[in-house]
Amino acid sequence: MVVRSTPNCSATWLAGLFPTPDARGSVTANRNAIKGSSFTSEVIAGGTWNDEAVGVRSIRKVHSAPAFPSRSVPSAGAPTMSTSSPSPAAPVRPGFIHTDDGVTLFCRDWGEGKPVVFLSSWSLNSDSWAYQMLALAEHGYRCVAYDRRGHGRSSDPGTGFDFDRLADDLATLLDTLDLEGVTLVGHSMSCGEIIRYLSRHGSRRVSRAVLVGTVTPTLSRTNDNPEGIDPAVFESFRSDWLMRDFPAWLEDNIRPFLTAESSPDMMAWVKSMALQASMKALLDCHRATTSTDFRQELQDIAVPTLLIHGDLDVSSPLGITGRKTAELMPNATLTVYEGAPHGLFLTHMDRFNRDLLTFLDA
Repeated sequence: MVVRSTPNCSATWLAGLFPTPDARGSVTANRNAIKGSSFTSEVIAGGTWNDEAVGVRSIRKVHSAPAFPSRSVPSAGAPTMSTSSPSPAAPVRPGFIHTDDGVTLFCRDWGEGKPVVFLSSWSLNSDSWAYQMLALAEHGYRCVAYDRRGHGRSSDPGTGFDFDRLADDLATLLDTLDLEGVTLVGHSMSCGEIIRYLSRHGSRRVSRAVLVGTVTPTLSRTNDNPEGIDPAVFESFRSDWLMRDFPAWLEDNIRPFLTAESSPDMMAWVKSMALQASMKALLDCHRATTSTDFRQELQDIAVPTLLIHGDLDVSSPLGITGRKTAELMPNATLTVYEGAPHGLFLTHMDRFNRDLLTFLDA
């Protein structure tokens, strides 16, 4: 593990996925406080534009490849691949991919060149990566992003929000588009989806990975993870906010996700994405994110990995997420952005896009 920069880290308190009021008072205390705890709620992460405004690109190779090509068997020593038999393929529509359990995933595909696949965070969708996709497509990369099931324009099946199933959805996307030499880019929750994909399906299609504001290796406090967050904090968020007044929680917690300098329009755009996600998906994905332990899997991931994390990330505090993940991965580099929050790919867009291009071009 290589640490590219080690600035002073101000996140000395643990906030897990829950932004906590900072010295600037960016979060309203009477809404953010959870009874009996100094912690508050989980990170914002979702979104969508309308199809007409964005434009939807047709999926390549729909005439030359089946909708569900069989996955090849990994070589000796590689992670075991899922062997479930796909159901008959549904008719392929431009901009949509079908999973073997009947879910339709919205997908956008821009540019030509080496493929980069973007996975969005909890509650956000593929729209959140638009500024990275535009930049990379202009530099000769093929950029693909999709909406997680229950998010954005994808189906809301009411089930399948565990990391195994979500990793299988990613496998379906890569297989359907027949992508090779892929760089996977994830933010927050979706970093766990990338790790689970690599451990469950292998790295045959993947050349490298980028984990931004990761929630790995594990968030909840246990006997062997005493620095984690009390699981009761997460349950309190789900019962007191997510299942009662999610829009109010978004309003109170948008500033810690971005910065005080972010424009009102940018904040409104991020909130609008989150409000398009299925409440069932939000609930189940939050439970999976806050309870899954990736520590063993991380040690087996050999692809070159760039971790980018902000030292003011109150949603995934650097000390219990990014640093520990980098320590566990054998081929990882950690880059820390001073003064950056959880949504650094929007607040520090220019630097992030440069770092992403540098890593891709290496």
